[in-house]
Amino acid sequence: MRIKALLLINFVLLAGIAGAQSLQQKLQTAFNRLQQDSQCKYASLSLAVLDAKTGETVFAANPNMGMATASTLKVITSVTAFNILGKDFQYQTQFGYSGSIMADGTLNGDLIIKGAGDPTLGSWRYAGHKENEVLTQIVASLQKAGIKRINGRVIGDDSIFDTQSIPDGWIWMDVGNYYGAGTSGLCWRENQFDIKLKTGPADTPIGIVRTVPNTPYLTFKSELLNAAAGTGDDAYGYLPVGNKLIYLRGTYAADQSKKSISVAIPDPAFDAAFRLTDTLRRLGITVSVEPESVLTLNSKGQPLPAISNRLATILSPTLSKIIYWLNQKSINLYAEQLLKTIAWKSGKQASTENGVEVEQDFWKARGIDPNSLNVADGSGLSPGDRVTTLTMATVLKSAKTAGWFHDFYESLPVYNNMKMKSGSILNVLTYAGYQTHNGRELCFSIMVNNFNGSSKGIKEKMFRVLDELK
Repeated sequence: MRIKALLLINFVLLAGIAGAQSLQQKLQTAFNRLQQDSQCKYASLSLAVLDAKTGETVFAANPNMGMATASTLKVITSVTAFNILGKDFQYQTQFGYSGSIMADGTLNGDLIIKGAGDPTLGSWRYAGHKENEVLTQIVASLQKAGIKRINGRVIGDDSIFDTQSIPDGWIWMDVGNYYGAGTSGLCWRENQFDIKLKTGPADTPIGIVRTVPNTPYLTFKSELLNAAAGTGDDAYGYLPVGNKLIYLRGTYAADQSKKSISVAIPDPAFDAAFRLTDTLRRLGITVSVEPESVLTLNSKGQPLPAISNRLATILSPTLSKIIYWLNQKSINLYAEQLLKTIAWKSGKQASTENGVEVEQDFWKARGIDPNSLNVADGSGLSPGDRVTTLTMATVLKSAKTAGWFHDFYESLPVYNNMKMKSGSILNVLTYAGYQTHNGRELCFSIMVNNFNGSSKGIKEKMFRVLDELK
């Protein structure tokens, strides 16, 4: 009986080893096939698969090669933010005034919206935080204080963050567009607005109908051309440098149904102050001076007044809800705001550079070499970011036992019937996430840099590799 029992145990152990070897062999075959594909002739490829519970390496191919991550970098930013800020963290935007209120309800002073880095203020994604709801809350607090007219300005104060809104390494073509919107200590409507287009026959100029919302303080020059049907949206906005003129360049297909593009707000703090000023005037509350922001005040050499009397505190959604949309819609702005926030939370100036330093130090204390996490931003929009797939998978593994893991897991989209974050920039495609294989929980990261041909083609071929994890 004892011999039979031993034989049975040995059989089970051998079967488990054979299964593990079988998965490894299948992955090796699939990875080799991808590596030898003509689309990868000049490409760099890497894949790391870990046991999500034990951290054991299930498969690794070039796991220590530094790769451009594209948006899978948001995985690391998300996990770092959960660890440092906590899942219930909320931003607190302050609204108040300087000066004093006279008996007749006149404020001799300025209204000030003091941002705390909340990327969701005025966003359409959250009930209670949309533009009109925020403005209504602010107006109600002002009326409660008895303010009927303002002998002063509305000021958007974004001074909690540093003055560099665009991370080093971002390319000029990206930064004028909604996905390249810069950071701000006072964000507004996710720092973007829409431009409605007047399209026509191919190779003819495209006109501008209007902006949504109206932005009368900006001017626009369209160099856009109508393109043939099927060519898609290849239109880009180029932000003003030292002026208020935005150029639109590129092409826009005649069969596109939306007939609009989304571009970045050059100064979100000013736009927030502008919207509140406009709202107050429409309600019959006089504001004697035009709106200002820290940027416009600095350009005039004028000081920024402080809030002496607080009227309202506007709380953001919790971090879990912010990260849900961060990963579901791959919102670059959210990732960059969080990176600066973890710097601020750690007692440093809220800059991208300090956020990167805090992030690297956090993971260094947990055994990850900072040289394997060589990044310039939090979103992966910079083509210069370099992270190894082993580091990416290790971060994923670390999240598995955290109390907030369910919130993080739910934030990941589903591609190829797998829970994973995707990433795509020029000739780069990446995926990182979780999968269960024969009852075994796995985490993985796969990156292909410098592929040629279509993104659709390389995506299908990468999915064939990941299918082996199912």
